[in-house]
Amino acid sequence: MKPAGPREWIAGARLRTLPLAIAPVLIGTGATQVVDEGWHWVRALLCLAVSLALQIGVNYANDYSDGVRGTDANRVGPSRLTGSGAAKPKHVLTVALVFFGIAAVAGLVLTALSGHWWFLIVGAAAIAAGWFYTGGRRPYGYLGLGELFVFVFFGLVATLGTTFVQIGRTNQESWLGAVAAGLFACAVLMVNNIRDIPTDRLSGKRTLAVLVGPAVARAAYTGFVLVPFGIAVILALFYPLAWLTLFVLLMILPAILITLTARTAKELILALQLTSLGGLAYAAILGAALAF
Repeated sequence: MKPAGPREWIAGARLRTLPLAIAPVLIGTGATQVVDEGWHWVRALLCLAVSLALQIGVNYANDYSDGVRGTDANRVGPSRLTGSGAAKPKHVLTVALVFFGIAAVAGLVLTALSGHWWFLIVGAAAIAAGWFYTGGRRPYGYLGLGELFVFVFFGLVATLGTTFVQIGRTNQESWLGAVAAGLFACAVLMVNNIRDIPTDRLSGKRTLAVLVGPAVARAAYTGFVLVPFGIAVILALFYPLAWLTLFVLLMILPAILITLTARTAKELILALQLTSLGGLAYAAILGAALAF
């Protein structure tokens, strides 16, 4: 196997998952403008840095942990650095730790600016959750708990934390937006795990999709991506621009159709991409609706 070059390392960061990290920051920042007309750009950008670095760190950590376990040996999607043998496990682990470190440094700066030192506990919990998704002796991602933790950390914590660190409190809008962001994150993970059901079963990875089976998993995915639009309709009664989020259904409805009818794992790759980009578009529109 040819050693990994820059292209392979960039692919290892799984850039298509980064909308999951950007979305809650957009919504959380938009929610600050409901009660505060000033913009806190430095804190918002630091929140984005934490979220992006944490997501990339999780991706490399997942590559490392699944690779050393042999989980990625028969995967359908893009090959992984560790599983394919393109990079040494210790090198992938080092990169993961570097990005976790970047997230920690940005988080420390945010903590110092806000004066809320309990943020350190939240940050440590987020990094631990990122590592133990597939790392450690009993990774929770192998026990069907991935969606729960994704909802909490890439939905509630990321969105509410973004709002709180900027204005010192949360509001109803940030809570509703946090639920929406979390559900989109769950949807991306679910469709990814639906795609991987055959190989995950072989490797003993008991994701929620494996535990409930393809039919229930597809139904759950559908619920995950549709409920945010119900939330948007509620918010649109008070913030008219939120109606524009319904245009995102032009991406989400095809993703639902693909997910419900796909017969091969490769067909679900497009659904995964549409869901991720749809979540980002939804967040951008909703954040703007709350802000303006």
